[in-house]
Amino acid sequence: MTDARAVSIPELVHGLSQPWRPVDVVTVNDSIVRLARLDGEFPWHRHDEDELFVCWDGAFRIELENQAPVDLQQGDVYVVAQGVRHRPVAERPAHALLLERPETKQYGNDHG
Repeated sequence: MTDARAVSIPELVHGLSQPWRPVDVVTVNDSIVRLARLDGEFPWHRHDEDELFVCWDGAFRIELENQAPVDLQQGDVYVVAQGVRHRPVAERPAHALLLERPETKQYGNDHG
């Protein structure tokens, strides 16, 4: 059984006042769609699974260890492959949707 109400992402965006504190939007199959406010630099980390980023608004880049950074604008999608050290960086506040497994650690599997 599913909830018959739609989720308003713009309303969720409006309610996010602090960066790097994602909120769960919906669960789909074995994954969670999360919404995060990005502002500044997130610590370098890696995950044991792929991580999907959708730029909802604003712009940000994903810096990748030993690779060129990836710039995302509103509407862009990028997948960081499992095991790749990375960090999102936003010069100005931006919002991203993330598709992750429930057990995904926000600071990754190698963050001390």
